[in-house]
Amino acid sequence: MNGLDRPYDVVLYGATGFVGTLTAEYLAAHAPTGLRWAIAGRDEVRLRRLRDRLRERWPAGGAGVGVLRADASERDGLRELAGRTRVVATTVGPYLRHGEGLVAACADAGTDYLDLTGEPEFVDLMYVRHDARARETGARLVHACGFDSVPHDLGAYFTIRQLPEGVPLRVDGYVTADAAFSGGTLASALDQFARGRRMLAAARDRARHEPRLHGRRVSAPAGAPRFAPEVGAWAVPLPTIDPRIVSRSARALDRYGPDFRYRHFAAVRRLPVALGGVAAAGAAMAAAQLPPVRRWLSGRLRPGEGPSAEKRARSWFTVRFVGEGGGRRVYTEVKGGDPGYDETAKMFAEAALCLALDDLPPTSGQVTTVQAMGDALTGRLRAAGITFRVAARR
Repeated sequence: MNGLDRPYDVVLYGATGFVGTLTAEYLAAHAPTGLRWAIAGRDEVRLRRLRDRLRERWPAGGAGVGVLRADASERDGLRELAGRTRVVATTVGPYLRHGEGLVAACADAGTDYLDLTGEPEFVDLMYVRHDARARETGARLVHACGFDSVPHDLGAYFTIRQLPEGVPLRVDGYVTADAAFSGGTLASALDQFARGRRMLAAARDRARHEPRLHGRRVSAPAGAPRFAPEVGAWAVPLPTIDPRIVSRSARALDRYGPDFRYRHFAAVRRLPVALGGVAAAGAAMAAAQLPPVRRWLSGRLRPGEGPSAEKRARSWFTVRFVGEGGGRRVYTEVKGGDPGYDETAKMFAEAALCLALDDLPPTSGQVTTVQAMGDALTGRLRAAGITFRVAARR
């Protein structure tokens, strides 16, 4: 492991934000005895207040938490932060605006890095700019470690593990959820909608830098809206980062077979609701092209704000997977509570603990959750109450 002599195992950067605070609370409540961890951000007063609350509510887990000041705009401070820990987990987004300095610092320091981005352009840019350096230093750069894209990446991997090896495999994922958005999520989504051309250019640049597959094929087509009898719902393609992450895991691991395809959908019971969702998404993408409208929409819910504890307690998600290959079909399911916040904080914290503490396969550079943590993270999440199960086989 890199940095065994560093003072911290895990540093949570952006700890006073909405998801950051939930993650800090989860770590204080569940971190094993002896974990050396700290909370970090640009406002030391708020960090100390958070530390005091953690100590008061969870005396065992919060007693030794450190406080580190670092600003995303100050590169020297980010380098110092990366050099003091084995793992940095950052909630500071939108990542296109605030994220690259910390990625670069971790790649240079050989420090493992985790974030919650759902921004494909950011992930592609970071691959081109920092993957090679991270491979040199041994750093693992793991993006999309929340609801985007842990349940989908691990769920697809769990599904293909139920199917024969060495044959073409097809997996479709169907997402249903009842949840609300935070201000940070809204800001990231609007930024992405406004950057379609630059997102495409970053993807093309990445493709020029990535090694080509030899003797294998991986695809993640968008698919078309349709009624999916296998799940009894209308399937609407989801333009999220999740299928890209799944396909990168498939490119990295031979277990996905010689020809792997993944498609990603929202599963909607009623056709009018499905059509309304498509129309709303189109309207949001169009509105985001106009800067005044984008700023007005962003102001409706400011970063750092999010749903109440009562609303989160009523929220839930289910991702159903249908996998086929070698003459067999399997139905699997990943499900949990509030996807955007409570369960995202759980996934994020457990991923940080997994990188810091678990015996994992040797990887470096920009890697996915499946590449870096695979079965170990799945086991942690199951123990933490997120369901991974085989629903049926045929």
